[in-house]
Amino acid sequence: MSTANENKEANPKLSLEISPRSLLKLAIPSTVFTVLTHGYRSIDQFWIKDVSVEAQAAIGANVFVLILFAGFFEMIGAGVSPWIARASGSGDTEERKKAFGAGLFGAIGIFVFVAFVGGFGANKIVALIGLTDETARQAEIYLRTISLTSLPLALTPLIDLSFTAMGQAKLPMKLHALSLGLNLIFTPLFIYTLDLGIMGAGLASNLSRGIATLIGIISLIRIIGLSQNHIRGGRALLRVLNIGIPVGMGTIVYALSYWVMLTTSISPLGPHINAALGIGFSALEGFTWPCFHGVSLAVASFVGRSLGAKRPNDAISSMKLGIPVVGIMGLIASLLFGFAGEFLTGLFASDAMVHQAAIQYTFVLAFSQIFVAWESLFEGVLNGAGATKLVFWVNFPNNLFRVILAWYFAFPLGYGAEGVWWAINLTTLAKSLIKGWFSLRGRWVNVKI
Repeated sequence: MSTANENKEANPKLSLEISPRSLLKLAIPSTVFTVLTHGYRSIDQFWIKDVSVEAQAAIGANVFVLILFAGFFEMIGAGVSPWIARASGSGDTEERKKAFGAGLFGAIGIFVFVAFVGGFGANKIVALIGLTDETARQAEIYLRTISLTSLPLALTPLIDLSFTAMGQAKLPMKLHALSLGLNLIFTPLFIYTLDLGIMGAGLASNLSRGIATLIGIISLIRIIGLSQNHIRGGRALLRVLNIGIPVGMGTIVYALSYWVMLTTSISPLGPHINAALGIGFSALEGFTWPCFHGVSLAVASFVGRSLGAKRPNDAISSMKLGIPVVGIMGLIASLLFGFAGEFLTGLFASDAMVHQAAIQYTFVLAFSQIFVAWESLFEGVLNGAGATKLVFWVNFPNNLFRVILAWYFAFPLGYGAEGVWWAINLTTLAKSLIKGWFSLRGRWVNVKI
């Protein structure tokens, strides 16, 4: 005999409600699990600091390689999410099964690709981002380890976005809490007790993520009612990729822009700048950006489910509810970066030059955090509606321009690392304004997927 809760879960349209309370009910756990998702970066940066500056710089530089790989994984999660959200809004459980089954098939395929490229091409990738000597050797070990064990990373976006698309975020939050808790235990154990060094950091991250991922996949299969027949490619996978490829390519271009900046503008300034970027980007923005993104995921879920239920006004209302929420979060982040940057970066830096460079990074980036927050929200609105191609064409030229501007400010104008950080600020402002304009126009409510 089915219960009322089971009937509600089978037809999520019944629980669709747009209000500040319902937004926060989904946004808070979404924010928590997004912060926890990226927590491994902070853990790696914290524990690797006593190995060597080169090891810390290697992890900092590899962040953007891993973001590039995440772009491939994101193609699946971002493609499945609006499909599942609309199916949930309309109460079509069979469509949810098709979407998730195709996503599971695609995520495994992309893992094989990333494992091959990162596992066998780590030395070439490290050379491409301008690393040399001991920093390059450490980076190669870390990248190869992460790549060959990256199945949990491939499945994580699919799991997280499938749950949030259905309006559920508490289980992903618990899974990421479990993963981070295990990571806190495994990382020092693997790095120091087992004497694996930087390889231990990679193994600890993916082992802890793998345990939580297994629980998440089993839970989704049960909730959605997936059968083996649904796990296949074909037209369903093409539909997922048609939606998700622009999102993934946007992330890939973003990562590549940092690759080029590392080669042309950051690595030439010295390993202490690489390490400072790793601290600022991974440890500090690795906390603030996921907070913004968590609200973005919640709004994207409401947008997709509202459009599936043929309620476009509710989709617009959810966007309007999110604007002041992330605005306040961005303001808080700016204040923290501006006034507590020295203390926060000191938690992750044991070298004086690295610490000073990291302080400069956080102070400059303090000026853009509110725009980072709004950009994340508006991107979530457009992605939730399935307008992913539009997002790509906003991101693509801005990320290319960021590379040129960073080099020009750093060397011809002579501002060094500070010029790079200001180039990031200015291009963030541009992306935020453009995405905001498209979102507030509201034409995304008519997008077909």
